Amino acid sequence: MTGILIDPGKCIACRACEVACEREHGRSFITVFEFEGSAFPLNCRHCEKAPCIEACPTGALFRDKDGAVIVDIKKCIGCDMCLLACPFGIPEMAGKIMVKCDLCPERRAKGKLPLCVQTCPTGALTYEEPNGFSVRRRKSYAERIALRRAHDVPQL
Repeated sequence: MTGILIDPGKCIACRACEVACEREHGRSFITVFEFEGSAFPLNCRHCEKAPCIEACPTGALFRDKDGAVIVDIKKCIGCDMCLLACPFGIPEMAGKIMVKCDLCPERRAKGKLPLCVQTCPTGALTYEEPNGFSVRRRKSYAERIALRRAHDVPQL
Protein backbone atom coordinates (compact mmCIF):
# COMPACT_ATOMS: atom_id res chain seq x y z
CA MET A 1 0.00 0.00 0.00
CA THR A 2 1.27 3.43 -0.92
CA GLY A 3 1.60 5.88 1.94
CA ILE A 4 3.59 8.75 3.36
CA LEU A 5 6.96 7.49 4.50
CA ILE A 6 9.21 9.56 6.72
CA ASP A 7 13.00 9.85 6.70
CA PRO A 8 13.66 11.65 10.01
CA GLY A 9 17.30 12.12 9.07
CA LYS A 10 16.20 14.61 6.41
CA CYS A 11 13.67 16.56 8.52
CA ILE A 12 14.89 20.07 9.42
CA ALA A 13 11.82 20.95 11.55
CA CYS A 14 10.77 23.72 9.16
CA ARG A 15 7.13 22.73 9.64
CA ALA A 16 6.29 23.39 5.98
CA CYS A 17 4.30 20.13 6.00
CA GLU A 18 2.17 21.36 8.92
CA VAL A 19 1.46 24.69 7.20
CA ALA A 20 0.60 22.99 3.88
CA CYS A 21 -1.76 20.54 5.57
CA GLU A 22 -3.50 23.33 7.46
CA ARG A 23 -3.86 25.32 4.25
CA GLU A 24 -5.37 22.30 2.47
CA HIS A 25 -7.66 21.06 5.27
CA GLY A 26 -8.20 23.99 7.64
CA ARG A 27 -6.18 22.17 10.32
CA SER A 28 -2.94 20.23 10.31
CA PHE A 29 -3.05 16.44 10.43
CA ILE A 30 0.74 16.18 10.63
CA THR A 31 2.82 17.30 13.59
CA VAL A 32 6.59 17.77 13.74
CA PHE A 33 8.00 16.69 17.09
CA GLU A 34 11.50 17.74 18.16
CA PHE A 35 13.64 15.73 20.58
CA GLU A 36 17.24 16.52 21.50
CA GLY A 37 18.13 18.17 18.22
CA SER A 38 16.23 15.80 15.94
CA ALA A 39 12.86 16.27 14.34
CA PHE A 40 10.22 13.72 13.43
CA PRO A 41 7.01 14.46 11.51
CA LEU A 42 4.12 12.22 12.55
CA ASN A 43 0.79 11.67 10.83
CA CYS A 44 -1.66 8.80 10.32
CA ARG A 45 0.23 5.73 9.17
CA HIS A 46 -2.83 4.26 7.38
CA CYS A 47 -1.82 0.94 8.93
CA GLU A 48 -2.20 -2.23 6.92
CA LYS A 49 -4.14 -3.79 9.79
CA ALA A 50 -5.65 -0.54 11.03
CA PRO A 51 -6.85 -0.97 14.63
CA CYS A 52 -8.96 2.19 14.28
CA ILE A 53 -11.06 0.55 11.55
CA GLU A 54 -11.51 -2.57 13.64
CA ALA A 55 -12.49 -0.56 16.73
CA CYS A 56 -15.09 1.64 15.00
CA PRO A 57 -18.55 0.35 15.97
CA THR A 58 -20.38 2.15 13.14
CA GLY A 59 -18.09 1.46 10.19
CA ALA A 60 -17.30 5.16 9.85
CA LEU A 61 -13.66 4.30 9.11
CA PHE A 62 -12.93 2.54 5.84
CA ARG A 63 -10.27 2.28 3.13
CA ASP A 64 -10.57 4.15 -0.14
CA LYS A 65 -9.56 2.56 -3.45
CA ASP A 66 -5.90 3.49 -2.82
CA GLY A 67 -5.85 1.99 0.68
CA ALA A 68 -6.01 5.25 2.67
CA VAL A 69 -8.01 5.11 5.91
CA ILE A 70 -10.88 7.57 5.50
CA VAL A 71 -13.66 8.81 7.83
CA ASP A 72 -17.29 8.84 6.75
CA ILE A 73 -18.44 11.77 8.90
CA LYS A 74 -22.09 10.79 8.39
CA LYS A 75 -21.47 7.54 10.28
CA CYS A 76 -19.11 8.83 13.01
CA ILE A 77 -20.75 9.03 16.46
CA GLY A 78 -17.73 10.54 18.23
CA CYS A 79 -17.23 7.57 20.56
CA ASP A 80 -13.38 7.86 20.62
CA MET A 81 -12.91 4.10 20.10
CA CYS A 82 -10.64 4.79 17.11
CA LEU A 83 -8.48 7.11 19.18
CA LEU A 84 -8.17 4.53 21.95
CA ALA A 85 -7.24 1.83 19.44
CA CYS A 86 -4.67 3.86 17.48
CA PRO A 87 -1.12 3.09 18.70
CA PHE A 88 -0.02 6.58 17.60
CA GLY A 89 -2.93 8.56 19.09
CA ILE A 90 -3.64 10.14 15.71
CA PRO A 91 -7.44 10.57 15.45
CA GLU A 92 -8.70 13.89 16.84
CA MET A 93 -12.16 15.08 17.74
CA ALA A 94 -13.50 18.09 15.85
CA GLY A 95 -16.74 18.91 17.57
CA LYS A 96 -18.57 15.61 17.77
CA ILE A 97 -16.80 13.74 14.98
CA MET A 98 -13.34 12.26 14.50
CA VAL A 99 -10.94 13.70 11.92
CA LYS A 100 -7.56 12.53 10.66
CA CYS A 101 -5.19 12.56 7.70
CA ASP A 102 -6.85 11.30 4.51
CA LEU A 103 -3.79 11.52 2.24
CA CYS A 104 -5.46 14.34 0.24
CA PRO A 105 -7.86 12.22 -1.87
CA GLU A 106 -8.78 15.13 -4.18
CA ARG A 107 -5.12 15.67 -5.00
CA ARG A 108 -4.44 11.94 -5.46
CA ALA A 109 -7.43 11.71 -7.84
CA LYS A 110 -5.66 14.30 -10.03
CA GLY A 111 -2.37 12.37 -9.91
CA LYS A 112 -0.83 14.81 -7.42
CA LEU A 113 1.06 14.04 -4.22
CA PRO A 114 -0.42 14.76 -0.79
CA LEU A 115 0.35 18.44 -0.17
CA CYS A 116 2.63 17.80 2.84
CA VAL A 117 4.82 15.56 0.66
CA GLN A 118 4.89 18.00 -2.24
CA THR A 119 5.78 20.87 0.11
CA CYS A 120 8.60 19.19 2.09
CA PRO A 121 11.79 21.01 0.97
CA THR A 122 14.21 18.25 2.01
CA GLY A 123 12.36 15.14 0.80
CA ALA A 124 11.88 13.88 4.36
CA LEU A 125 8.32 12.93 3.36
CA THR A 126 7.74 10.66 0.38
CA TYR A 127 4.60 9.06 -1.00
CA GLU A 128 5.50 5.55 -2.08
CA GLU A 129 5.35 1.85 -1.38
CA PRO A 130 7.32 0.80 1.72
CA ASN A 131 9.37 -1.68 -0.34
CA GLY A 132 10.59 1.10 -2.66
CA PHE A 133 11.50 3.22 0.36
CA SER A 134 13.39 0.29 1.90
CA VAL A 135 15.37 -0.31 -1.29
CA ARG A 136 16.31 3.38 -1.52
CA ARG A 137 17.40 3.46 2.14
CA ARG A 138 19.61 0.36 1.71
CA LYS A 139 21.15 1.78 -1.48
CA SER A 140 21.85 5.12 0.24
CA TYR A 141 23.45 3.32 3.20
CA ALA A 142 25.63 1.22 0.88
CA GLU A 143 26.73 4.35 -1.00
CA ARG A 144 27.76 6.07 2.25
CA ILE A 145 29.82 3.02 3.27
CA ALA A 146 31.47 2.92 -0.16
CA LEU A 147 32.32 6.64 0.04
CA ARG A 148 33.84 6.22 3.51
CA ARG A 149 35.94 3.29 2.32
CA ALA A 150 37.06 5.23 -0.78
CA HIS A 151 38.29 8.08 1.44
CA ASP A 152 40.06 5.72 3.88
CA VAL A 153 42.01 3.85 1.18
CA PRO A 154 45.48 5.35 0.57
CA GLN A 155 45.95 6.56 -3.01
CA LEU A 156 48.99 5.16 -4.89
